[in-house]
Amino acid sequence: MRRRDFAIGLLLAAAIDTVRAQQPAKQHQIAVVVPAGSVAVEQPFFAELERLGDIGGRNLTVERYSGEGRPEGFTDLARQVVERNPDAIIAVSNPIALAVRAATSTIPIVFIGVEPIRTGLVPSLAHPGGNITGVTIDAGEEIEGKRLQILKEAVPSASRVALLDMRAYWEEDVQPLREPSRQLQITPIGMLLQEATPSEVQRVFAEIPQERPDAIIVSARPEFIASRKLIVQLVEKSRLPAIYPWRGYMEVGGLMAYASDPGELGRRMADDVHEILNGANPGDIPIYQPTKFEFLVNLKAAKALGFTLPPSILARADEVIE
Repeated sequence: MRRRDFAIGLLLAAAIDTVRAQQPAKQHQIAVVVPAGSVAVEQPFFAELERLGDIGGRNLTVERYSGEGRPEGFTDLARQVVERNPDAIIAVSNPIALAVRAATSTIPIVFIGVEPIRTGLVPSLAHPGGNITGVTIDAGEEIEGKRLQILKEAVPSASRVALLDMRAYWEEDVQPLREPSRQLQITPIGMLLQEATPSEVQRVFAEIPQERPDAIIVSARPEFIASRKLIVQLVEKSRLPAIYPWRGYMEVGGLMAYASDPGELGRRMADDVHEILNGANPGDIPIYQPTKFEFLVNLKAAKALGFTLPPSILARADEVIE
């Protein structure tokens, strides 16, 4: 090759690289739909997306929607989101995911929820199929039994334990507790909200003295996360020991939690979204199920409750908050 031709080739290559560099990155739009408020997975979710190169305000537009704690409005909310035709919908909680899936069979859905097979979201964790994938926050029904077992160890005299839950899901959520309750000689009592609003949380706590429970379990329903500070405050006011399903409750003064890591779940959701935005079929992406749980205890909360945690509980804790 002559020197002139070689120089022309270098100039052309440089020009092509310059044009490519000047071309704007492909724009994507995602919708984040929550039942109420914000959720603990959002910060790690967006941090991981940014690490992967999907950056809000640059090549990614994010629209947020809230069901405001009113399940009866989820269907209309899902239709509103689908009409915007985003590239992917992040659905937080089973009811939101079910409403969105009913509204579209084509827009990819990445959900976070509980027991997706039993609640009809997917036929298989390994092959969810259709237009949906995501993460489940538990590792099966035995997790609720584990929380009850820990609570009984912390409060050996407990015979009546209240479960803070949504009325619509009580039968579904109490089922995993039936056998552990029988073995531990505990009667589960429902503290049941009609909707996930602060006024409903206050109502059930105002009624709890009538049931005379010895301790409280807070359901893993994501709908409760937005009211976690209020829930912890009312538990402290009730002077009852409680166990929670998320680290976020500990951050606002909860006593104990046996929980999966929301950071891990948020990052896994971001990985799914990134794959989908780059052409992957959501139905081919396995549902992620956490395998690592952590047991957290809060000595400051115990002092506020006037409650002494047994040495065996402190010894088994993965983290003790002073």
